[in-house]
Amino acid sequence: MAEHPLGSAERPLRVAVIGSGPAGFYTCDDLLKKKDLNVQVDLFDRLPTPYGLVRFGVAPDHQKIKSVIKQFERTAGMHGFRFLGNVTMGRDLTHDELVAHYDQVAYCVGAETDRRLWVDGEDLDGSHPATTFVAWYNGHPEHRDLQFDLQTERAVVVGVGDVAMDVSRVLLRSREELGKTDIAGYALEQLKRSNVTEVVCLGRRGPAQAAFAQKELKDIAKLEEVDVIVDKAQVDEAMKTVDELEPMFKRKLEYLAKLAEEGPTGAPKRLRLEFLASPTEIIGNDGKVAAVKIERNALVEEGGRVRPKGTGDFTTLETRCIFRSVGYHGVPLEGVPFDKKGGVIPNVDGRVTDGSGGEVLKNVYAVGWIKRGPTGVIGTNKTDAVATVKQMLADIAGKSAANDQKKSAQAIDALLAERGVNVVTFEDWKKLDALELAAGEKLGKIRDKFTTVESMLEALGRKA
Repeated sequence: MAEHPLGSAERPLRVAVIGSGPAGFYTCDDLLKKKDLNVQVDLFDRLPTPYGLVRFGVAPDHQKIKSVIKQFERTAGMHGFRFLGNVTMGRDLTHDELVAHYDQVAYCVGAETDRRLWVDGEDLDGSHPATTFVAWYNGHPEHRDLQFDLQTERAVVVGVGDVAMDVSRVLLRSREELGKTDIAGYALEQLKRSNVTEVVCLGRRGPAQAAFAQKELKDIAKLEEVDVIVDKAQVDEAMKTVDELEPMFKRKLEYLAKLAEEGPTGAPKRLRLEFLASPTEIIGNDGKVAAVKIERNALVEEGGRVRPKGTGDFTTLETRCIFRSVGYHGVPLEGVPFDKKGGVIPNVDGRVTDGSGGEVLKNVYAVGWIKRGPTGVIGTNKTDAVATVKQMLADIAGKSAANDQKKSAQAIDALLAERGVNVVTFEDWKKLDALELAAGEKLGKIRDKFTTVESMLEALGRKA
C-alpha cells in the first residue's frame, strides 16, 4: 500500500481533540489554520453542548467574557472540523481506540473539581466545592439536581480569587438582574427563595496578596443592595508596604483601602472580606454544617517569600453553607496517565508521559489546565495550544503513512453507531442554540438553557 506524507492531500492528518472548551477550540483552530497541512480534526465532548468552561464556568452576568464563543464558531466553520458531542471517553470510546483511529490525540479536558481544604468536617452536608455551585447555576446537566441550603443568612466562601467573587456576586445580586442573564431557570427560582444576606470570604493571606482581579470586586461593590466590608486595620497595615508591590497588586490594595475608608452604607446585603484567616475545622450538627472554626494568621517571611502562619487565635463563624474556592484540580481519565498530586496529565511540553518523569507516549498530547494546572485566563489557553501544536507538528515532520480505513471519519462514525451513541454534531448544536435563544427572548432573558441531555436530544427529535 502506497504511503504519502502525513498531512498531505493524499494522506490527511487525523487528530482527535478531547474536550470542547477554550483549550480544545484553540487547538483545533491552530491546526486548521496551517496552510501547508491537510488536517481533519474531530472535537469530542461528553455533553451535547460545546464551549466547556465558557458555557458552564463563566458567570451568567459576565456575558462579555462569553463573546469568545464567536471565535469558536468561526473555527467550527473551517474545512476539516467536526464536533462529536454526547460522546463519553472511557464509556463510548477508550483511549486505546482513540490512538488506533487517529494519528494524534490531544486531551483538553480542563480541571473539573476544586482542591480540598483537608480539614475535619469538609464532607459534611452543606460543604461544597465552588465549582459545583458554579456549574449548578450555569445549567450543567451533571450538576442540575444538586441542593444548596440557601435558607441560612450567612454563606462562607473559602478563598478570595475570581471564582470566589463570582459565587459571592451571584448569591448577593438582585434576582431581577440575574433574571435577565442566561442563569439556569431552576437556579434562579432557588435563589429567589434564598435568605443569604451576608457572604464572608476567607483569605489565608493579607489584603496585599488578594488573588481576585480588581474588576471582580468592583462588580460587587457597585451593586446598590450590597456593602463591601474590609477590616481597615488590616488594610492600613498592608499599605505600609504598598510601594513594594507590583503595579496590579498595588492598585488592588489602594482600592481596598478606599473601600475600607468609605465603610458600610447600611445596605441590606454585604460581602465581608476576612483576610489572614484560615479554616481549621468545619463544625457539624446532625451531619450538617453548623459553623466554621477559623485561625487568625500573621504574615512571616520564609525563604524570601511572605507566607501566612497561624497565630493560635481562633474564632467561630456560624453558617450552614460553605463553598471551598481554593483552586481547581483535574480529574483522571480512564486509560490516560494522571498525576494525582498535581491534578494534571503528566507531560513534557505537551507531550504526555507515562507518569511523572516517565517515557513520552507517542502521539498523545495535553493542552490547557490539564497540561499546566489551573492558571491564567481563557486567552492563556491559546498560547498553550499553539505551543502544544508546535510539538505535534514536529512529531510528524517528514513522516509518511498509508491510507488506513481505520483512521477515517467513516470508521469512527461506524464504531459509535454500532454502540448506539447519539452523536450530536455542530449543526445539531446550532439548532439547540437557536432554541435556547428563542426561549430566552420569550422570558426576557439572554437565553434559557437546556439543562438535561434528554431534553436536548428530544429537541433534536431523538431518543436519549
